[in-house]
Amino acid sequence: MPLALFALAVSAFGIGTTEFVMMGLLPNVADDLGTSVPTAGYLVSAYAIGVVVGAPLLTALGSRIPRKRMLLLLMGLFVIGNLGSALAPGFGWLLAGRFLAGLPHGAFFGVGAVVAARLVREGRQARAVATMFLGLTVANIVGVPAATLLGQNLGWRATFLVVTVIGLVALAALARLIPYVPVEAHQSVGREIRALGDRQVLLGLATAVFGFAGVFAVYSYLASITTEVMGFGESSVTLVLALFGIGMTLGALAAGPLTDRALRPTLYASLGTLAVVLLAFRFTAHIQWAALVTVVVLGAVGFMTTTPLQMLVMQKARHAPTIASASNHSAFNLANAGGAWLGGVAIAAGWGWLSPTLVGAVLAVVGLAIAVTAGLLDRGDRGDRVPEASRVVASATTKAEAKAETTTERVG
Repeated sequence: MPLALFALAVSAFGIGTTEFVMMGLLPNVADDLGTSVPTAGYLVSAYAIGVVVGAPLLTALGSRIPRKRMLLLLMGLFVIGNLGSALAPGFGWLLAGRFLAGLPHGAFFGVGAVVAARLVREGRQARAVATMFLGLTVANIVGVPAATLLGQNLGWRATFLVVTVIGLVALAALARLIPYVPVEAHQSVGREIRALGDRQVLLGLATAVFGFAGVFAVYSYLASITTEVMGFGESSVTLVLALFGIGMTLGALAAGPLTDRALRPTLYASLGTLAVVLLAFRFTAHIQWAALVTVVVLGAVGFMTTTPLQMLVMQKARHAPTIASASNHSAFNLANAGGAWLGGVAIAAGWGWLSPTLVGAVLAVVGLAIAVTAGLLDRGDRGDRVPEASRVVASATTKAEAKAETTTERVG
């Protein structure tokens, strides 16, 4: 694998750390800024809204900018957003800093996925994209627990200062290792936006929203499930989250070669297995060792959906893949917000801490249904084109034969 993929993975590590670390720092931020924990929760939403807004907007605005320069500009914006968060004098400024830090998230992964796929030979693109996402999964094993611990001991501002430094390191790695990747000659804002109207792209984005929401319906409340159901102490929450991150990493490693070999079957299998694992978690959560194993498996099968979905929208929008690829991350963040909300609704209704597992399983099944429908429609579209092509060839053959017969008669 090219060294340039390392630069993309380091960038993904920084982005993943800042995305998820706020969940563990909410009590510290609320106490320091004199607000409630639920109000501080808007800081998580502000980042997600930044991703949803920034992914299509910044990708469209940068459609004519060479890929390397675009990656540098996006990482620069990421650094500014995190530095602004670290220096924020009040809650409103911190809210703005989180929104600003979220803006380049989707666009960076969208452009980065296109660059990663172009750095390797045919048949290894999914593995290259998965390598970039490896940085995101490692962030959940190392970055988020370490940054949370740092924030709890030295203050939440120290966390965002460290993330800013990671961003600067990533910026230097991108500048040094990423080769010049020109924009395709046919690239334009209009073409990029029209690519989002493709039926297969829209179905792929819908699959991401519902399927991945199944993961976040449970992940958002994993800390509470750890203490309230599994029977572990608060000190074990970091370990459980790290195990989930290990699962994510294993899933990312497996997803690359599997997606290169069979994209849709990998997607179907991961979504179907995700639904089964979420249902099983209702029973294994009461047995500590089984619960820990399930958490690892949940992280693995949950994250295995990301690479095939990323490659699917890039393939179906192959003439303008960047904005479709970036919008996929908007879909993942909608899944984050929607899954967490639906899981919270189930808990608030008095159905218990494990009720999000049922919600997540239903969402995974809905995602699987959309994915299978998209596959059948795609197969039908290809089938419709084959007879049409056959008719054209047959017509041309008939005309050629008629012409040959006429020529023979004249010669005779």
